[in-house]
Amino acid sequence: MKFSDIVMAVASLAVIMVLIGFPLEIALASALGLYWGQNVGVAISMLLSPLVVGYIFAGKIWEESRVVTIAKITVLAAALVMLFVMHVPALADWNPMVREAYEEANPGKTLSTSEWVSWELIVLYGELFLNAVMVLVLGFVGLYVGSMLRRPVKSGK
Repeated sequence: MKFSDIVMAVASLAVIMVLIGFPLEIALASALGLYWGQNVGVAISMLLSPLVVGYIFAGKIWEESRVVTIAKITVLAAALVMLFVMHVPALADWNPMVREAYEEANPGKTLSTSEWVSWELIVLYGELFLNAVMVLVLGFVGLYVGSMLRRPVKSGK
């Protein structure tokens, strides 16, 4: 699979993830609440979108070592998701949320300004880690299963 095909697969993955994820998260947020609705919706869309992309790009995935091709796609997809997650601290209420969660877990403990920056970075790295692992695992499984659903036709030779 050429690099341009990998980029197109990842771009397709991102578009399909948004098209599946947004309506799913809205529906699940109503049923499960904002926190669980969003997280469950993201996890489901992280599995379903690679399944669709695996099916669409099955011919290209089967051209060379399937595992290597799927690994290339998932690594690039994980990098794309990590770039997205890196911007989460720009949300207005992210820093107060991190602070509240820390203070709730550690009542009476105060941190200096530099310690708060360090803690916020640790929380951000945790989000990066979690999202990267989810994309790598769910993406790999989805792409593998999706490519299996559309096996290449064997020649009659």
